[in-house]
Amino acid sequence: GDKNIGGKIAQCVREVGKDGVITVEESKGFRDLEVERTDGMQFDRGYLSPYFVTNAEKMLVEFENPYIFLTEKKINLVQSILPVLENVARSGRPLLIIAEGVEGEALSTLVLNKLRGGLQVAAVKAPGFGDRRKDMLGDIAVIAGAKYVVNDELAVKVEDITLDDLGTAKTVRITKDTTTIIGSVDSNADSITSRISQIKSQIEVSSSDYDKEKLKERLAKLSGGVAVLKVGGSSEVEVKERKDRVEDALHATRAAVEEGVVPRGGAALLYT
Repeated sequence: GDKNIGGKIAQCVREVGKDGVITVEESKGFRDLEVERTDGMQFDRGYLSPYFVTNAEKMLVEFENPYIFLTEKKINLVQSILPVLENVARSGRPLLIIAEGVEGEALSTLVLNKLRGGLQVAAVKAPGFGDRRKDMLGDIAVIAGAKYVVNDELAVKVEDITLDDLGTAKTVRITKDTTTIIGSVDSNADSITSRISQIKSQIEVSSSDYDKEKLKERLAKLSGGVAVLKVGGSSEVEVKERKDRVEDALHATRAAVEEGVVPRGGAALLYT
C-alpha cells in the first residue's frame, strides 16, 4: 500500500540525497516496488520542440537504449550531422542530440522526420554557458561513455564518427525543462571515478568561491547518480495506476522537502 510507497521514496532520498535525481519506471516481471541506484545525471534543459514528445499524455520524451551525440556547435543544417543520423537510423535505436543549439532547417527536418515515423530523435540545448558548457558536455560524455564531444578543435570529422563513438544510456527522459540520462550501458565507472577526482582536485586549487561553487555543483551531478523506483504489478492497468500514485507521492515529497516541512525528507510519508 501507500506505506510501502513512502518507505521506498525515503530509501531513494537516502540513496541520492534530497537534491538527488529520483525517477519512476514501469517494471516488467515483478509485482512490487524496487529501488535501484544507477549512474546518470539530470540537467536543466528540455526538448527544443514539443513535437519530439513520445508520451503525449505526460508531455515527455522517453527513449530506451538511445545513442547520444554531443556537440559544442550550433546545428543549422541537417547535412552537417547526416552521417550520424544515417548510422543511428540503420541501428533502429533512438538518438538524443545535445548541442549548443539546433535551429532552422536542422530542427524542422528532425521534427518532420520524427512525425513521419522515421528516426526516433530528440534535441536539447547543452547546459551551461561558455567554458562551463564545455565542462558539462565533458561530464555528460563521461556518464554516457561518448568518445567525443564534437567541436572545432576536434580532428575527427563527423562522417568518421561510428556508433561505438557515440554515448549511450539505458533510458533518457526529457520534459520541457529537464533532461535525465539514466544508466550507462557499458560500465564506465572508471572514467566517472577519474573525472570525479579531477573535479575534486580543481576544487582544492581553485581560489575563486564562484568557481568552487560551480565545480561542487558539477561534482554533485556526477557523483549523485540516479535512484530509479521500479513499479511492478499483476497487470498493465495496475502498473500504470500504481506508477501514477508513486509519481504523485514523489512530487508531494519534493514539494514538502523544498518547503522544509518534512522530518528527514520522505519519512513523513510513512505516517500518511
